[in-house]
Amino acid sequence: MLVHAVRALAASRTVDIVVVAAPEDTVESVASMLSDQEFSAEVVVVTGGETRQDSVARALIALPPDVDVVLVHDAARPLVPEELVTAVVAAVRSGHHAVVPGMPVVDTIKRVDADGTVEETVDRSVLRAIQTPQGFERSVLQRAHAAADLDEVPATDDAGLVERLGMPVHVIPGHEEAFKVTRPFDVVMAEAVLARRRAAGAV
Repeated sequence: MLVHAVRALAASRTVDIVVVAAPEDTVESVASMLSDQEFSAEVVVVTGGETRQDSVARALIALPPDVDVVLVHDAARPLVPEELVTAVVAAVRSGHHAVVPGMPVVDTIKRVDADGTVEETVDRSVLRAIQTPQGFERSVLQRAHAAADLDEVPATDDAGLVERLGMPVHVIPGHEEAFKVTRPFDVVMAEAVLARRRAAGAV
């Protein structure tokens, strides 16, 4: 999954370097595994932190000083299409400080209490399921992480940290192939996507 995720990012001409934050005891093996692959961008492996937030902060430090747009991506979304990566970068460069891809929510969503009783049915037309990569002006993301050191509750994504600064986060259309692989069914879906891409000569 990691190799596919790195390849997906590196495939975009807008990406020059990919920094992978790996658990401390796997840094050498991850670096060795990735060095055996051919990517269209430089790949660097650093030691991650105890939390996702810590890992992103450490990856930020490893970036060259001339990088002004940063993408934060989850390896659990290994099949994100190149066009979505490029679209996120383009949206940041067009003037948005923070950009996230999002998909419309198709299920009916209900808010329930601790006992499982429905409290309300949420208007799904204003909801989006957020994907990665998320894109940021580097200075904004650095400010968000610096401020996050003072927060007691970690954010579930980097856009949430930017929101805490009171800055707007722009949503662009996501892609159905940028799904998260966390369950056995997701693995089946990922294999189907890869099979279709191979048949089309895209892998």
